[in-house]
Amino acid sequence: MRSSSACWRRWPTAGHDCPRSATMRDRLILLPGWAFGPAALEPLAEVLREREPRLQVDIAPLPVLERPEAWLDELDARLPADSWLAGWSLGGMLATQLAARRDAACPGLITLCSNPCFRSRADWPTAMPAEVFDAFEAAFRLGPDDTLKRFGLLCSRSAFDPRTLARQLQVSLLDQPQAVFAAGLRLLAELDGRAALQRYVGPQLHLFAGGDALVPQAAAEALLAWLPDVEVDVLANASHGLPLERAEDVATAMLAFMNEGEDD
Repeated sequence: MRSSSACWRRWPTAGHDCPRSATMRDRLILLPGWAFGPAALEPLAEVLREREPRLQVDIAPLPVLERPEAWLDELDARLPADSWLAGWSLGGMLATQLAARRDAACPGLITLCSNPCFRSRADWPTAMPAEVFDAFEAAFRLGPDDTLKRFGLLCSRSAFDPRTLARQLQVSLLDQPQAVFAAGLRLLAELDGRAALQRYVGPQLHLFAGGDALVPQAAAEALLAWLPDVEVDVLANASHGLPLERAEDVATAMLAFMNEGEDD
């Protein structure tokens, strides 16, 4: 793993010593993060489409469901199989679970600022401290509008231009029932992607942001130490709003990774 403005490391293997496919399958599905709609990922999608015209890039909104346990089934029923899965933050955590469920029907997995465990736990401390997450969740129950605004500011912290990014993120926030937001928060608290990451044998790229206020950079180091067969990279001086703030760099890393083996 290296830290730079935009970097990636060539993979000797896909997943756990699984031969890499010689061709890139031509559909990529992007899943946004908690509280955000597809607009937050549209700049990234536009760059990907421009640079790789043969790649069909779709942004799929997260489920609008009040029962968190139903989200993964809803995504599995709605999203086409045989597609690369990529997701930002909570979207990456859900993409991880879906990739493991689909196995060979998912040609590859890419996560952006996505921690295997978003809320810290005894055996995964490189995450948001549990007391900080719990306080945020309690604040959301009492004042959702103010908490969402604060969340947008946290996502833009450490960005090159945090004010502009915060405004861009603010207009990407969803207008949906509070219970749906709460269900997403429960998933952030409860999902543990480690078993799914270990079980999924396809190619994996996990991009982190060096200045992320929500997912510590130490999570990238912990993930690579725990699962050394996967690709892990950190984009320095970037915020949790990475796919919006640094769409060009993220697209460069994603396409280089997806195209590995094309000319082999």
